[in-house]
Amino acid sequence: MSVISPLGQSVVVNKLFRDVPLEAERVVFPTNLMELSFGEFDLILGMDWLVKHCENLDCAAKRMILKTSEDEEVIMIGERRNYLSNVISVLKAEKLVHKGCEAFLAYVSTSVVKELSVGNVRTVKEFPDVFPEELPGLPPNREVEFGIELLPGTAPVSITPYRMAPKELVELKAQIQELLDQGFIRPSVSVGSTGNVREEEGWVNAHLNKLTIKNKYLLPRTDDLFDQLRGASVFSKIDLRSGYHQLRVKEANVFKAAFRTRYGHYEFLVMPFGLTNAPATFMDMMNRVFHPYLDRFVVVFIDDILVYSRTEEKHDSHLRVVLQILREKQLYAKFSKCEVDPRKVEAILDWKSPKSVSEIQSFLGLAGYYRCFVEGFSLIAAPLIKLLRNGVPFVWTDKRQESFEKLKKILTKAPVLISPEAGKEFVVYCDASHTSLGCVLMQEGKVVAYASRQLRPHKVNYPTHDLELAIVVFALKIWRHYLYGEKSIIYTDHKSLKFLLTQKELNLRQRRWVELLKDYDCSIEYHLRKANVVADALSRKVISDLRAMFARLSLFEDGSLLAELQIKEK
Repeated sequence: MSVISPLGQSVVVNKLFRDVPLEAERVVFPTNLMELSFGEFDLILGMDWLVKHCENLDCAAKRMILKTSEDEEVIMIGERRNYLSNVISVLKAEKLVHKGCEAFLAYVSTSVVKELSVGNVRTVKEFPDVFPEELPGLPPNREVEFGIELLPGTAPVSITPYRMAPKELVELKAQIQELLDQGFIRPSVSVGSTGNVREEEGWVNAHLNKLTIKNKYLLPRTDDLFDQLRGASVFSKIDLRSGYHQLRVKEANVFKAAFRTRYGHYEFLVMPFGLTNAPATFMDMMNRVFHPYLDRFVVVFIDDILVYSRTEEKHDSHLRVVLQILREKQLYAKFSKCEVDPRKVEAILDWKSPKSVSEIQSFLGLAGYYRCFVEGFSLIAAPLIKLLRNGVPFVWTDKRQESFEKLKKILTKAPVLISPEAGKEFVVYCDASHTSLGCVLMQEGKVVAYASRQLRPHKVNYPTHDLELAIVVFALKIWRHYLYGEKSIIYTDHKSLKFLLTQKELNLRQRRWVELLKDYDCSIEYHLRKANVVADALSRKVISDLRAMFARLSLFEDGSLLAELQIKEK
């Protein structure tokens, strides 16, 4: 049976409960109920029930009079609550923003977590064997197997086991028994062994790693992988269960992966965690398995698989292909929901102020990875970067603390960027000052990436014409992987650059840069500085204040609120 829900959606009803006793003010009302999949409500009384039992309803007074089958009246009075917030209309909010009032955007969503299982997820439920609770045993022989090649002349490694606390010994014994039961290790007669330390995710073989010939197989750049997602709107992330343990060690190398404990001498039959060439070997195997579909609708990074599609219909087909491959190759995945771990965000927010240059390097190493998402990154980080120069004493000032706190705040915000699509025109906004360069890459009016850089000392004295040309060259070089072979328009607030390619008299530096410009299908257009707010702000030492001039507020079915703001310089 199908019914229309209070939200106007058609819902299939599988169960009907008749004459359920519903008690109100110690009076029982027999009620027929249907089971609906609404996690937010325990019970909804429909119009048919109110027509039958409600005599009078006063919403203002929160008072309702019910009538029993014996014509007895039952009076119910609801609780009054004083709400702290007031609700205003979108039009009123728009007027207030127009007047220059400050507007704050809060995104609120429910924290209710629904338990999912393989059996109730579309497409996935067709492949329950791909998502076992535990690995079924030793993996099959595969095209790629893990090898351990030692440096020439290396003697067998023999390391005395570390001393361990009683609680650690209990855990070690349990882990060894678990690995034996799964068939991942076996008793060893190898003359060598490494001292192994159990960490959160695996076995660390520090001594063996020093003597191993390093595999030169390069892992892919994560930013290149993300660029493949252009145009996609539906995603599924699959994480292999104990991925490394799904790849065998070459039989001839098994003795090299031996380890000794007080409970015996063992060797790994599957690839252990912590060995130097493990990520590269596993990546090689995954690339071979999914080679026909890479950069079409699959991205692979070690033991993580991302399936991406433009529509839900295509995604069902793509996901089914991936799961079928996993089934055929006997690769097993974990069934889990992909969510942002709040502990990762808390770790950044709780990051203590650096006490040394090495601590600053560690923080900037993390922050620098996200610089393309951050507007004006080089300006914000400049006070911290100065401490990395030779001969600069470590003095922590209020200005540096402010820079540190601002970067922490930025890193915990979700960037509002898009993945670019090939074949569509790019737009670059550029601006240069005598302190730094700034540019923005856009497509169809949406930001793809930001870039900014402080000027090197020898470039500070460049004439204005060369500075403006330098930022154009900087943008083309840093975004070459996007712009090469694509049509693009570059906007600058220096009018003479528009006629650069037709000028006859150029210095050597300009000639060199013009030759680079000829490699791209781009045109340079003039743009007023006041209309080029973002790029101008990126290059200025003092970033201009931005004020909201128009706001559109949208309320979604899940209760979340989205505000779209247009801005202009004060």
